[in-house]
Amino acid sequence: MAVHTILHAENSLLRRKSQKVKHFDQSLQKLITDMVDSMHAASGLGLAAPQIGVPLRLAVVEAPLSDETEDAPVKTRLYVLVNPEILHAEGEDIREEGCLSLPHYYGEVKRAQTVVVRCQDRRGRTVKIKGSGILARALQHEVDHLNGILFVDRLEDIESLRYQPPQEQGRAETGL
Repeated sequence: MAVHTILHAENSLLRRKSQKVKHFDQSLQKLITDMVDSMHAASGLGLAAPQIGVPLRLAVVEAPLSDETEDAPVKTRLYVLVNPEILHAEGEDIREEGCLSLPHYYGEVKRAQTVVVRCQDRRGRTVKIKGSGILARALQHEVDHLNGILFVDRLEDIESLRYQPPQEQGRAETGL
C-alpha cells in the first residue's frame, strides 16, 4: 500500500491534458492500487492520476450503488477508468461539489444528470459505464481532471464557492 500526496490546485500539472495510457503492465496495476489507497486515505469518491503527479488518462471512482438509509451500510462499486471519454450526456443537475485538490472548498456546479463513458478497465478491455446522480457527477469530475479542468472552472457563480472547516466534514457525498 502506497498513499501518495494529493497535489493542490496551484500545481501546474493539474492544468495539463493527460497522456493516453498505452501499456497495461504491472506498473499500471500498482499505480491503480496506489490511487485507490490514496483516495481512501483522503476520504474521496474519486481520484485522477494527475492529482498524484502522474500525467496519465487514468482515474478511479468509488460510488454508492444506490441511495441507502441511515441504518444500512453504504455499498459501493469501484470503477477504474483508463483513457475515458464521455460519449453521451443528458439532463442537468446543479449541486455542491468539492475536490481533493482544493481541500475544504465547495461550490455549485452544473453537470449532466446522466452520462455514458467509454473507457478501458485495468486489464485493457473496452467497457461502457452508464451513470446517473453522484456516479455521473464523479465520472464527469474525474474526466475533467484528465483534461486539465478543475471544478472551480465550472462554478455556476464564483460567489457559491465556500470554505468548510475540516472539523465540520465527514465523507461528503459531493467531496470528489
